[in-house]
Amino acid sequence: MNNIVKNILSYVLVIGIALLIKFFVFSPIKVNGTSMEPNLKDGDIMILNEIGYLINGVNRFDIVVVDNDGEKIIKRIIGLPGEKVEYRDNKLYINGEEVTENFKHGETKDFNLSDINLSEIPKDSYFVMGDNRGNSKDSRIIGPVHKSKISGKTNLIIFPFDRIYSVK
Repeated sequence: MNNIVKNILSYVLVIGIALLIKFFVFSPIKVNGTSMEPNLKDGDIMILNEIGYLINGVNRFDIVVVDNDGEKIIKRIIGLPGEKVEYRDNKLYINGEEVTENFKHGETKDFNLSDINLSEIPKDSYFVMGDNRGNSKDSRIIGPVHKSKISGKTNLIIFPFDRIYSVK
């Protein structure tokens, strides 16, 4: 009888740990729409890392999940707090210096922060964009995203199985 209780408790412990990891560390997130094409496709399932973001923060070009008024949207970090972001001739400029984007993306129309009545990205906020620049609801429309609205980082596609890989 004592062995049965031990076995049951060990299974309950394993299931409990698995559920904690699922709900508080890693969770699946589905790509909805085409705003991250060509790198992410509508319907892709990715793993959202919720703890790594809290520990390490985010870096330029990380892919993040943003809570936009209750809707989870997947975007790429382009600008960091205190920076000036501008696109000219399909090239990214941060604080006046050209920055190379080492990932596939659509053509970006000329833009600068003054188009959304800002001179720089506010403290604790980020400028995010979709990779499909012509079809993305991003910071050019919704404004900078406060860090409290970022649910975590993601870069691993786990479904469909023929697209399992780490996205840059």
